[in-house]
Amino acid sequence: MAKGTRYTDEYKREIVRLVTELGKEPADVAEDIGVTTRTVQNWVKAIETHGDDAFPGKGNRHAVDDEIWKQRKRIKELEEENAILKKAMSIFAKDGK
Repeated sequence: MAKGTRYTDEYKREIVRLVTELGKEPADVAEDIGVTTRTVQNWVKAIETHGDDAFPGKGNRHAVDDEIWKQRKRIKELEEENAILKKAMSIFAKDGK
């Protein structure tokens, strides 16, 4: 297949099944479908790691990764709010003297 070809979830899962359930070698499967061995290994690892959420689609995150991203964003927001409050406190402390 041509470089940049997008593969469906179902297709990737079938390729993984060839390796995990039928015992085919990743290199042989990769050669048959025209991708690198590493690609097949990555698909297998994705299924092992994320199960049903293995292939969220381009531009989407796994549920766990999305939660981590949201938490990091919230931490950054809280740090910015904290910095603003510290500045305000120092301004009021100076005015009170």
